[in-house]
Amino acid sequence: MSVVIPSYDEMTNLKTGVLDRVDTFLSKKNFSYEVIVVDDGSTDGGIEFVSDFAKIHPEFRLLKNSHTGKAGAVTAGMLSAVGEYVLFTDMDQAAPIKEVDRLLPFFDKGFDIVIGSRSSTRKGAPWTRTLMALGMIILRKSLIGLFDISDTQCGFKMFRNSVVKRLFAKVNTIHNGFSAVSGSSVSAGFDVELLYVADKMKYKIKEVP
Repeated sequence: MSVVIPSYDEMTNLKTGVLDRVDTFLSKKNFSYEVIVVDDGSTDGGIEFVSDFAKIHPEFRLLKNSHTGKAGAVTAGMLSAVGEYVLFTDMDQAAPIKEVDRLLPFFDKGFDIVIGSRSSTRKGAPWTRTLMALGMIILRKSLIGLFDISDTQCGFKMFRNSVVKRLFAKVNTIHNGFSAVSGSSVSAGFDVELLYVADKMKYKIKEVP
């Protein structure tokens, strides 16, 4: 398995030991793994932190990317992955790495892409955020479909490697390799676009709570 984690000025999360937690979980599994941390031009010392971590954890490697935003960083990491299955997840581990145990069985059932899905009701979320989320779902389904997917935005998505090479190459071509950005850049449209293109390419997608 390959795990791709984009990183842009993530020193706060890195200092909490997030990479150690990922390593501890994966090291107990009965498959080999690699963790690719894609640095997207950090300026907070994150590059050095990950580099030092990788020196004593051979399953981890740092991929330095020009600052193209999360979409560009994820794409670069996915295209460099060698695992039979490739997951991308967020550094803050909002969806913990242990959730891969919920996703993996569906590949044996013939699915090409398995994505995590959060509850439609976010405990403690302000009503404005809930309303915005509902509005985005309605707008997305009206414009492009994807009717069988309720949560396109969960940052926990896994793919067969053969799918990765075609799908992310296609997305990379659409964006002409992604352009440089300034400041933090996380586009909600990337996940929607990725799943839309995958659907058009006839890949079987499974959404898992």
